[in-house]
Amino acid sequence: MWAEQIILAVIGLSSGAVVAGGLFAFLIELGVIADFADRTHTADHLLLYEDAAALGGIVGNLFFLFHVPVPFGRWLLPLFGLLAGMFVGCWSMALAEILNVLPIFVRRLKIVRYISAFILSMALGRGVGAVLYFFKNW
Repeated sequence: MWAEQIILAVIGLSSGAVVAGGLFAFLIELGVIADFADRTHTADHLLLYEDAAALGGIVGNLFFLFHVPVPFGRWLLPLFGLLAGMFVGCWSMALAEILNVLPIFVRRLKIVRYISAFILSMALGRGVGAVLYFFKNW
């Protein structure tokens, strides 16, 4: 009985580590963190940024698994939601940029002239959707 539980725990932890490692490797390969460092002219701290992203994922999972209470959680939740939304938005735009989805989409629909309005409307739609979801569940 104990041996079975230990084997299942080892398999579960190993699987989680492999999936998390693959996700962070994919995130780094997309160049989101490197692009942020390049835009802020702080590329000499790139390894620190990558370590911080990995540590953030680890700490976030620990908070989720062990239900760690966060002081001032109700007040910090909108800030966390805003920052997490910005992160996921940058991640999805980096993925779209890597796959060249946006240039092909723009050329096919012939909206080159209105690309800035198109991107702004996507960002505003995402923000409004997040705010509606937040207030609906609060």
